[in-house]
Amino acid sequence: MMLTTSTEARASQAATWAVLRDVTDWPRWTRSMTSVERLDDGPLRLGSRARIKQPGMAPLVWEVTTFADETEFSWTNHSPGVRTVGRHLIDANPDGSTRITLELHQTGPLAGLLNLFLGRRNRRYLELEAAGLKAASEAA
Repeated sequence: MMLTTSTEARASQAATWAVLRDVTDWPRWTRSMTSVERLDDGPLRLGSRARIKQPGMAPLVWEVTTFADETEFSWTNHSPGVRTVGRHLIDANPDGSTRITLELHQTGPLAGLLNLFLGRRNRRYLELEAAGLKAASEAA
């Protein structure tokens, strides 16, 4: 199962990246996150881990599995029967604005069943995150 959403922010790539990279601040600008607790110190990087609590869900630990400074990161959660990857892409547009693309990819024997029950909520959370990142980037 793959979900994706994109939006344009009237903010620079650097400003958008700064907002995105500060994951502990996400609950301030997206209603899709109740809390984000870093499980390590320093700036977000490959191997960083965070415990995320979302409304109506148990807390999950996510680990950064791909990282390209100022352009993208993905983090992965492994739960029984499903592997979930959240990908965050930040692309500079020629006019100085930024294209934000968020993806959620779930695989494993329970991915289809999970999508049946939670697919609509997952899409809404992805859209809330994109809209919140856009607004926070533009306000930065």
